[in-house]
Amino acid sequence: MKPKVTCYSGGEGRFMEWSQQCRAKLLGPMLARCAEAGLHANHITLSSLLAGLAFVPAVMFGLPGLALAMLALHVMLDGLDGPLARFRGQASNRGSFTDTMADQLVVTASTLAMVQSGHAAAWPGGLYVFLYALVVGFALVRNALNEPYSWLFRPRFVIFGWFAVEFYFLPGSLDTALWIASAALGIKAITGFIRIRRRM
Repeated sequence: MKPKVTCYSGGEGRFMEWSQQCRAKLLGPMLARCAEAGLHANHITLSSLLAGLAFVPAVMFGLPGLALAMLALHVMLDGLDGPLARFRGQASNRGSFTDTMADQLVVTASTLAMVQSGHAAAWPGGLYVFLYALVVGFALVRNALNEPYSWLFRPRFVIFGWFAVEFYFLPGSLDTALWIASAALGIKAITGFIRIRRRM
Protein backbone atom coordinates (compact mmCIF):
# COMPACT_ATOMS: atom_id res chain seq x y z
CA MET A 1 0.00 0.00 0.00
CA LYS A 2 1.17 3.55 -0.73
CA PRO A 3 2.19 5.76 2.20
CA LYS A 4 -0.94 6.90 3.95
CA VAL A 5 -2.03 10.42 3.04
CA THR A 6 -4.22 11.98 5.70
CA CYS A 7 -5.34 15.42 6.85
CA TYR A 8 -3.63 15.06 10.24
CA SER A 9 -0.63 16.96 11.55
CA GLY A 10 2.44 15.11 12.78
CA GLY A 11 1.34 15.21 16.42
CA GLU A 12 -2.24 14.30 15.54
CA GLY A 13 -1.05 11.38 13.45
CA ARG A 14 0.87 9.89 16.36
CA PHE A 15 -2.09 10.43 18.69
CA MET A 16 -4.46 8.90 16.12
CA GLU A 17 -2.29 5.78 15.82
CA TRP A 18 -2.30 5.38 19.60
CA SER A 19 -6.06 6.01 19.92
CA GLN A 20 -6.80 3.64 17.04
CA GLN A 21 -4.82 0.88 18.73
CA CYS A 22 -6.77 1.49 21.95
CA ARG A 23 -10.08 1.47 20.11
CA ALA A 24 -9.14 -1.73 18.31
CA LYS A 25 -8.53 -3.45 21.65
CA LEU A 26 -11.66 -2.08 23.31
CA LEU A 27 -13.92 -2.66 20.32
CA GLY A 28 -12.47 -6.01 19.24
CA PRO A 29 -15.65 -8.07 19.83
CA MET A 30 -17.85 -5.44 18.15
CA LEU A 31 -15.50 -5.19 15.18
CA ALA A 32 -15.52 -8.97 14.83
CA ARG A 33 -19.34 -9.00 14.77
CA CYS A 34 -19.40 -6.20 12.20
CA ALA A 35 -16.99 -8.13 10.00
CA GLU A 36 -19.06 -11.32 10.40
CA ALA A 37 -22.16 -9.38 9.36
CA GLY A 38 -20.38 -8.30 6.17
CA LEU A 39 -20.02 -4.67 7.17
CA HIS A 40 -17.15 -2.72 5.67
CA ALA A 41 -15.62 0.57 6.78
CA ASN A 42 -17.33 2.36 3.88
CA HIS A 43 -20.71 1.26 5.25
CA ILE A 44 -19.85 2.85 8.59
CA THR A 45 -18.55 6.00 6.89
CA LEU A 46 -21.78 6.33 4.90
CA SER A 47 -23.89 5.77 8.02
CA SER A 48 -21.84 8.39 9.86
CA LEU A 49 -22.33 10.84 7.00
CA LEU A 50 -26.09 10.28 6.86
CA ALA A 51 -26.41 10.72 10.63
CA GLY A 52 -24.44 13.97 10.45
CA LEU A 53 -26.52 15.27 7.55
CA ALA A 54 -29.72 14.42 9.46
CA PHE A 55 -28.71 17.27 11.78
CA VAL A 56 -29.81 19.71 9.07
CA PRO A 57 -33.54 18.87 8.79
CA ALA A 58 -33.75 18.41 12.55
CA VAL A 59 -32.47 21.95 13.10
CA MET A 60 -34.64 23.39 10.36
CA PHE A 61 -37.74 21.80 11.93
CA GLY A 62 -36.82 23.18 15.35
CA LEU A 63 -35.82 19.87 16.96
CA PRO A 64 -32.50 20.64 18.67
CA GLY A 65 -32.54 17.49 20.82
CA LEU A 66 -32.87 15.27 17.77
CA ALA A 67 -30.29 17.34 15.90
CA LEU A 68 -27.73 16.90 18.66
CA ALA A 69 -28.51 13.19 18.92
CA MET A 70 -27.83 12.78 15.19
CA LEU A 71 -24.57 14.71 15.54
CA ALA A 72 -23.53 12.53 18.49
CA LEU A 73 -24.31 9.41 16.42
CA HIS A 74 -22.20 10.83 13.59
CA VAL A 75 -19.25 11.33 15.94
CA MET A 76 -19.56 7.82 17.42
CA LEU A 77 -19.76 6.14 14.02
CA ASP A 78 -16.91 8.29 12.74
CA GLY A 79 -14.72 6.63 15.36
CA LEU A 80 -15.55 3.13 14.12
CA ASP A 81 -14.80 3.11 10.40
CA GLY A 82 -11.02 3.35 10.78
CA PRO A 83 -10.75 0.56 13.36
CA LEU A 84 -13.04 -1.65 11.26
CA ALA A 85 -10.92 -1.05 8.14
CA ARG A 86 -7.76 -2.01 10.03
CA PHE A 87 -9.49 -5.02 11.62
CA ARG A 88 -10.41 -6.27 8.15
CA GLY A 89 -6.95 -5.42 6.77
CA GLN A 90 -8.48 -2.93 4.34
CA ALA A 91 -7.09 0.41 5.57
CA SER A 92 -6.21 2.57 2.57
CA ASN A 93 -5.63 6.09 1.32
CA ARG A 94 -9.00 5.92 -0.44
CA GLY A 95 -10.82 5.09 2.76
CA SER A 96 -9.00 7.80 4.71
CA PHE A 97 -9.79 10.35 1.99
CA THR A 98 -13.45 9.29 1.87
CA ASP A 99 -13.74 9.61 5.65
CA THR A 100 -12.13 13.06 5.56
CA MET A 101 -14.52 14.30 2.87
CA ALA A 102 -17.53 12.89 4.75
CA ASP A 103 -16.43 14.73 7.88
CA GLN A 104 -16.02 17.94 5.89
CA LEU A 105 -19.52 17.58 4.45
CA VAL A 106 -20.97 17.32 7.95
CA VAL A 107 -18.96 20.32 9.18
CA THR A 108 -20.22 22.37 6.22
CA ALA A 109 -23.85 21.24 6.30
CA SER A 110 -24.25 21.54 10.07
CA THR A 111 -22.74 25.03 10.18
CA LEU A 112 -24.82 26.25 7.25
CA ALA A 113 -27.93 24.85 8.96
CA MET A 114 -27.10 26.89 12.05
CA VAL A 115 -26.72 29.98 9.85
CA GLN A 116 -29.95 29.32 7.96
CA SER A 117 -31.89 28.74 11.19
CA GLY A 118 -30.65 32.01 12.68
CA HIS A 119 -28.36 30.52 15.32
CA ALA A 120 -25.26 31.94 13.62
CA ALA A 121 -24.55 34.88 11.35
CA ALA A 122 -23.45 34.39 7.74
CA TRP A 123 -19.96 35.87 8.05
CA PRO A 124 -18.61 33.85 10.99
CA GLY A 125 -20.36 30.70 9.76
CA GLY A 126 -19.20 31.08 6.16
CA LEU A 127 -15.65 32.00 7.13
CA TYR A 128 -15.41 29.01 9.48
CA VAL A 129 -16.58 26.61 6.76
CA PHE A 130 -14.21 28.10 4.18
CA LEU A 131 -11.14 28.10 6.42
CA TYR A 132 -11.86 24.62 7.78
CA ALA A 133 -12.02 23.23 4.23
CA LEU A 134 -8.90 25.18 3.22
CA VAL A 135 -6.84 23.90 6.16
CA VAL A 136 -7.97 20.31 5.56
CA GLY A 137 -6.99 20.65 1.91
CA PHE A 138 -3.63 22.18 2.78
CA ALA A 139 -3.02 19.41 5.33
CA LEU A 140 -3.62 16.76 2.67
CA VAL A 141 -1.24 18.50 0.26
CA ARG A 142 1.44 19.01 2.91
CA ASN A 143 1.25 15.36 3.97
CA ALA A 144 1.55 14.29 0.33
CA LEU A 145 4.66 16.50 0.10
CA ASN A 146 5.97 14.84 3.29
CA GLU A 147 5.86 18.20 5.11
CA PRO A 148 2.96 17.79 7.52
CA TYR A 149 1.82 20.52 9.86
CA SER A 150 3.59 20.21 13.19
CA TRP A 151 0.22 20.78 14.88
CA LEU A 152 -3.33 21.63 13.93
CA PHE A 153 -6.25 23.05 15.86
CA ARG A 154 -9.20 21.03 14.59
CA PRO A 155 -12.24 22.76 16.12
CA ARG A 156 -15.14 20.72 14.77
CA PHE A 157 -15.81 18.86 18.02
CA VAL A 158 -15.63 22.13 19.96
CA ILE A 159 -18.10 23.75 17.58
CA PHE A 160 -20.35 20.68 17.61
CA GLY A 161 -20.38 20.89 21.41
CA TRP A 162 -21.06 24.60 21.23
CA PHE A 163 -24.22 23.90 19.25
CA ALA A 164 -25.65 22.49 22.49
CA VAL A 165 -24.50 25.60 24.37
CA GLU A 166 -26.19 27.74 21.70
CA PHE A 167 -29.44 25.78 21.88
CA TYR A 168 -29.82 25.44 25.63
CA PHE A 169 -27.50 27.67 27.65
CA LEU A 170 -26.13 30.75 25.87
CA PRO A 171 -28.18 31.63 22.77
CA GLY A 172 -26.26 34.01 20.56
CA SER A 173 -22.83 32.79 21.68
CA LEU A 174 -22.11 30.58 18.66
CA ASP A 175 -20.85 33.50 16.57
CA THR A 176 -18.10 34.18 19.10
CA ALA A 177 -17.02 30.53 19.06
CA LEU A 178 -17.00 30.54 15.24
CA TRP A 179 -14.89 33.73 15.11
CA ILE A 180 -12.35 32.26 17.54
CA ALA A 181 -12.18 28.98 15.62
CA SER A 182 -11.81 30.90 12.34
CA ALA A 183 -8.94 32.97 13.73
CA ALA A 184 -7.04 29.80 14.72
CA LEU A 185 -7.80 28.16 11.37
CA GLY A 186 -6.76 31.33 9.54
CA ILE A 187 -3.29 31.20 11.07
CA LYS A 188 -2.84 27.60 9.93
CA ALA A 189 -4.20 28.45 6.47
CA ILE A 190 -1.56 31.18 6.06
CA THR A 191 1.31 28.99 7.25
CA GLY A 192 0.08 26.10 5.11
CA PHE A 193 -0.08 28.30 2.01
CA ILE A 194 3.42 29.65 2.60
CA ARG A 195 4.94 26.18 3.07
CA ILE A 196 3.22 24.70 0.01
CA ARG A 197 4.17 27.69 -2.16
CA ARG A 198 7.82 27.29 -1.19
CA ARG A 199 7.76 23.71 -2.47
CA MET A 200 6.49 24.73 -5.92
